[in-house]
Amino acid sequence: MIEGFDNSSLVVVNLVNPKEKFFGVLRALSSAGVTMRAVNLDSFDDWIHQIARAEDAEIEMMTMFVPLFRVERIFLDEPLGAIKSYGQRFEESVGTPLAKYLGL
Repeated sequence: MIEGFDNSSLVVVNLVNPKEKFFGVLRALSSAGVTMRAVNLDSFDDWIHQIARAEDAEIEMMTMFVPLFRVERIFLDEPLGAIKSYGQRFEESVGTPLAKYLGL
């Protein structure tokens, strides 16, 4: 692993070809690629609202491997000034930290 990016770190991953963004829990980072349990950022708000309302799961996190040639950037999910992290937004909407929700 790379310093600062540990197993179970909350991350945002930007991919190319096609362009996509995912938020989730880092499982492994190697020269081959990235393994994570994630949800597409386009679905993030719908995902946390369905959990908060205890609705049937239509959107779920998936375990995925992405080859390194598709990875443009990886960010730790951290707040930036007044801008909340995705993990904070999850906890605010659902009422429990994401790590606890996932049983980490």
